[in-house]
Amino acid sequence: MKIVDVGSLTQAAEVLHVAQPALSQQLATLEGEFKQQLLLRTQKGVMPTEAGKALYRHAQIILRQFNQAQADVLNAGRTLSGQVSVGMAPGTAASALALPLLKMVQGRHPKIVLHINENFGTTLCEVVRNGRMDMAVLYGGGNAVQGLSFDPLLTEDLFVVAPEGLLRKDGEVALADLGGVDLLLPCTNNQLRRYVDQAFASAQVVPRVVAEMESSNTLAAAVGSGVGATILPVSAARAVAASADLYLHRIVSPPIEVPLALCESDHLPLSEPAQVVKAILLELVGQLKLDVGLHTLH
Repeated sequence: MKIVDVGSLTQAAEVLHVAQPALSQQLATLEGEFKQQLLLRTQKGVMPTEAGKALYRHAQIILRQFNQAQADVLNAGRTLSGQVSVGMAPGTAASALALPLLKMVQGRHPKIVLHINENFGTTLCEVVRNGRMDMAVLYGGGNAVQGLSFDPLLTEDLFVVAPEGLLRKDGEVALADLGGVDLLLPCTNNQLRRYVDQAFASAQVVPRVVAEMESSNTLAAAVGSGVGATILPVSAARAVAASADLYLHRIVSPPIEVPLALCESDHLPLSEPAQVVKAILLELVGQLKLDVGLHTLH
């Protein structure tokens, strides 16, 4: 793993405090056991073969499980400790869960180190599948994905966030009325964007997308300056609207709903600390449903 990480036998030997001939011998032993060449030597260093990449992925999982086994055995009967990693897709209700989750875990289990990673849903799915992250909260989960399981958490209505005067102030807007509105949306590979595009396609409306962005701060500033409107789940829409004194309009005719799900590996068991964090996360989701309102979260 270290050779692949640094891309050099020499540098890996230095980091590991092992003589390079000894490290080369260990590599040769591995290649002999697997009967496959694992690394290719190039002028720029070394890079893994396809077999090497496969072993690297498994090695990450094996070492992570071994480290967790050590922690579980050493701390049996003691206060829970260890690192737990949770992914949160930006621009989702998950963002509202991050800080409460951190506070509650620290309050109840101060020796658990919580690692929160905000990233795109597709990236989070991949790191959960290969065992580099325990779980992730993201939109989607309706379609089966090999190596992953999805537990539905809640469903959110989509709202338009717009500057004053762009839309009527009646709190609702028909999807057909958005055809001529300048829209600022996430990139096309974003799961939320896919739901929006599908809804427009079903209504036979062509959206006028003038810019694509992922940052909620940039999005709020752009909408606040009058560049256009955006479409977000109600939790994120309220946060953006509050930050820039904008107006919310629930999309109707038809309404658009997006499911928020908890993503886990379907073949790697959660450690005891991760199970505790998951239980706290589900507790917070229950509170979020009540706080936001059952008429927009189901």
